Amino acid sequence: MIIRLVSFCASYLLLGIIYLISLLPMRALHLIADLTYLVVYRMLKYRVKVVRSNLKHSFPEKNEQELALIETRFYHHLADIMVETIKSFSISEKELKKRMQLLNPELLASYFQRQIPLIAVTGHFNNWEWAAISLPLQSTFKAQGVYLALKNPVMNRFMIRSRSRFGIDLIEVRELYHEFEQRKNLLTINGFVADQSPSRPDRGYWVKFLNQETLVAHGTEKYARQYQMGVVFGKITKKKRGMYTLEYVPITDNGAREPEGEITKKHSQLLESFIKASPEQWLWSHKRWKHKKPLESSPSS
Repeated sequence: MIIRLVSFCASYLLLGIIYLISLLPMRALHLIADLTYLVVYRMLKYRVKVVRSNLKHSFPEKNEQELALIETRFYHHLADIMVETIKSFSISEKELKKRMQLLNPELLASYFQRQIPLIAVTGHFNNWEWAAISLPLQSTFKAQGVYLALKNPVMNRFMIRSRSRFGIDLIEVRELYHEFEQRKNLLTINGFVADQSPSRPDRGYWVKFLNQETLVAHGTEKYARQYQMGVVFGKITKKKRGMYTLEYVPITDNGAREPEGEITKKHSQLLESFIKASPEQWLWSHKRWKHKKPLESSPSS
């Protein structure tokens, strides 16, 4: 009982500190990011082995000096994303729209006019968090997002409240199928981040991604095909520190018309092209290649 009480109080204290930090102007937060870079990368060497392995296998054509430059730039970018995520807790609607500018709202409007529900898929590229929480501000669709519940109930409630304050309806990943069934007749836009490693091999498709056979979660394709939804990819471009643009790239108007595996292949190829153009802006610290593709059975077996 005492341990739970201490944990409860500590959680609220930590959240209070985080919220106060979020009230700082972005210029001050980016100064904190510069210090965070030194601590996370130079001192703690956070997941450096994972980052180096991922970069080496993804870009075999690059030499050690080129890979080291990407690595350094990645940790600078990661520190920026950390403080910008903290800013999410108090950022105003006006400032969010300024810092995450949607370039082609007319594309979403065309889907809405044709009464086509959407999945907006992206990856852990640039500030995906701001792209997600701004989803309700981008169109007249009812916006929904997927999240994985945190073990700490205090942190979980705070996270939900923070992410949903602009109107996005958050669905816990384990309730996703049930909620899609309940809301299948609503005109929704659903935010998916599709570049995490699936928990099991049967929950993904194998695609060639960044020079490697990669298991990609099939949730985007599964729901697009089952509920005849359109799919767009969110291309997030970093213009400068704390300033981004978001442009939606159409993939399909009806997932049910696409061959199996095609949607997954297309959104993975789009993400790959953006990563190759700005490699330091992807989340290299994620253990992306946990699963290994099984060897093909020989014809005689």
